[in-house]
Formats: sequence, C-alpha cells, structure tokens
Amino acid sequence: MSTETKRQAVVAEIPRLRRYVIALMRDRTKADDLVHDAVLRALDKLHLWRESTNMRTWLFTIMHNLHANEMRRRSRMLDVVPLNAASPRAKAAGQEAAVEWSELSGAMAGLSGLHRQVLLLDGLEGMTYAEAAGVLDVPVGTVMSRLSRGALPLPECGAALAL
Repeated sequence: MSTETKRQAVVAEIPRLRRYVIALMRDRTKADDLVHDAVLRALDKLHLWRESTNMRTWLFTIMHNLHANEMRRRSRMLDVVPLNAASPRAKAAGQEAAVEWSELSGAMAGLSGLHRQVLLLDGLEGMTYAEAAGVLDVPVGTVMSRLSRGALPLPECGAALAL
C-alpha cells in the first residue's frame, strides 16, 4: 500500500475519531485538538502501521494513548456539555426525545471515564469487544466487565447512542 493510500485511509477515519472523542470529552474544542494531535502523530508514525492491522483501531489506540497521557498531566475536570451537543447531525427533538437525551446525558456524565470510553467504543462506534480492548490496551474481559458495570438503562427509542 502506498504512503498516499495510507494517508487517505487516515483522513477517511477523521469523522469517526472526532465523533467518538466529542462524545467522550463533551468539549468540541478539546476534542478537535485531540483528533488533530492523533492525526499528526499517525501521519508522523505511518511507517509503523502494519497492513495486517486495522487502520481504525490503530488510530483509536493512538488517540486513546494521547488522551490518557493528557489526563495523567492534569486533574480530572468534568465539562458540562450535553451528550447531544456532540453530534453535528443532532436534530431539534420533541419533548419526549429531549427528556430522553437529558436523562442519557446525565447518566453518561455520572459514569467514570473508563466506563464511558468502553460504552462509547462499543455502542457509538460499533467496535467489537476485541477492538475496544485493543484500543484501550486492556483484556477483553475488562471491556466486558466495564460494559456490564457501566450499562445504562437506555431510553425506549433505541437511538440513545446513535449520535
């Protein structure tokens, strides 16, 4: 695979990286900064990517590691941004949907960062347990455990995490 093809593959994943990290961090500016840093790191280290591996998982792993490093550098602060603000595709909702979004946002804010990461990788990004485990550099059983302990009673609409 040529270097240009690899670069195009990285660029093609930017919307998914951004969607995930906005939902995780709940701050568009910080999220965009993290995606920018992850893409720069990936492009700089593109020669290390192995064609036998999943580009998406590799990029999410880079982004996760950058985020973890940043979280170690500063104290943990929660931003108050509703979950539905994470999606540029979010539409003005009716009263019931607005209540469901509010409940979901509150429930997600109440989760630890570790549980929120696993829930978003699985529910929002549709990653398998093995892919999520690879991104987070934890055993598959840890992903399953965090999902179990972080499970939310999702609204009846079924679109709770479909940002």
